[in-house]
Amino acid sequence: MIAEAIQQIQHNLPEGVCLVAVSKYHTADDIMKAYRAGQRDFGENHVQELVQKHAQLPDDIRWHFIGHLQTNKVKLLVPFVYLVQSVDSARLLECLERHASEAGRRVSCLLQIHIAREETKFGFAPDECRALLQGDWRQQFPHIDVQGLMGMATNTADTAQVAAEFEGLHALFMELKNNCFDQDPGFRYLSMGMTHDYPVALQHGANIIRIGTGIFGPRQYKQ
Repeated sequence: MIAEAIQQIQHNLPEGVCLVAVSKYHTADDIMKAYRAGQRDFGENHVQELVQKHAQLPDDIRWHFIGHLQTNKVKLLVPFVYLVQSVDSARLLECLERHASEAGRRVSCLLQIHIAREETKFGFAPDECRALLQGDWRQQFPHIDVQGLMGMATNTADTAQVAAEFEGLHALFMELKNNCFDQDPGFRYLSMGMTHDYPVALQHGANIIRIGTGIFGPRQYKQ
């Protein structure tokens, strides 16, 4: 089932779109089923779970961290994480910079933008993001590669609202790409869309989608 789900999703994706299989709460065996089907990008929300899976699973997996990242957990991720999609504050950037410098590597990240109407979701306000990227952030964070934006739409059945939120994020992405990264082709990723809304996200320019239930089925929550 897992392999078939991946193949079906991949078959329908536009060229150049990265599928991240959200594997939180799923077993290493399930991840290996996806891996054997050719999947290499996996997303996790919890640091300890990700560290454990990284130690167990093949080295060529590209691990994306997609959950709210606490600063006291950053040090555990920095040595191996492929992309931190959920950088939601300047304070977290400062922490990533410090640990990346100590580890002697550059860390790639996306800035998470708060686009939903739900206050429980994290992220920069658009104006905060503009202010950050129009400043001297490259000098302040020399070990950080900002490669794009990420957002989560409101969890609602109102497709028009979801589409408007995704369209707003795409507009911000293009604005920043043209104004702040016009000489930097590395700013290229727009991560939005999950199992229930990724077709809408694709219509509005997403080139990373994050799918869990649509690949692995319902999550097996830990007791």
